[in-house]
Amino acid sequence: MVILTLLAAVGTAGNIAVRAGTATAPPPSPTPASPSSAPMVSGVPQAPDGEPAASPSPSAPDATPSRPQDVVAGWAARMAPVVGIPETALKAYGYATLRVAADVPTCHLSWTTLAAIGEVESGHGQANHATLASDGFALPPIIGAALDGHDGRQLLPDTDAGRWDGDKAFDHAVGPMQFVPQTWQQYAIDADQDGQADPNDLNDAALAAGRYLCAGGKDLATGGGWWAAVLSYNELQEYAKAVFTAADDYGRRSRAVA
Repeated sequence: MVILTLLAAVGTAGNIAVRAGTATAPPPSPTPASPSSAPMVSGVPQAPDGEPAASPSPSAPDATPSRPQDVVAGWAARMAPVVGIPETALKAYGYATLRVAADVPTCHLSWTTLAAIGEVESGHGQANHATLASDGFALPPIIGAALDGHDGRQLLPDTDAGRWDGDKAFDHAVGPMQFVPQTWQQYAIDADQDGQADPNDLNDAALAAGRYLCAGGKDLATGGGWWAAVLSYNELQEYAKAVFTAADDYGRRSRAVA
């Protein structure tokens, strides 16, 4: 009941960020869109009474959800083959979208941008030969390069005593959404209620990323708000264009799902 209450208010359109940084001006127009536009999006479906169309499991619709993300299992099962995203990842993005819509309705976060960042950052938890398990964990852990100031990387001395990245000298981006430890410490959340908040768990990372992206009162339904959010995640214009392209593609493909 708590979960259903949290998910009662559903928004559409929007996107996310996880790394600390300052957004720059919107980039030059990515083809075929412009900085004044946001990607095409398709929100998590709603039931006729206005609450999310939630199915605990496509194979056992009357079962009690084993984790909060299972409330969108039916939607994810229908959407996954159309958009080419693993169901486990899609449940994480869909549930995070609903939670953020309930908590920060003015942000207008969309699952398509969460998915796009997940794709660009880690191939939905499958980069570097990792496997995204059914519980949302990417194993072995996806650890980025040391942020030691070399080869164009940021200089971020260690902030977590090596807890998440195994390095006591410098921080690294960690997990499917590539959080740096200092940002994870601020936005960490146990989204799947397994007793721990872990950046290697896509369920936790997706919701934390949504909360981070919406910080500061951004409205991701607007072009300016969307680009500012993605550029705050990574200020490289080519990165933002890649996220736009992926998000727009997911939105267009998702229209085929009734």
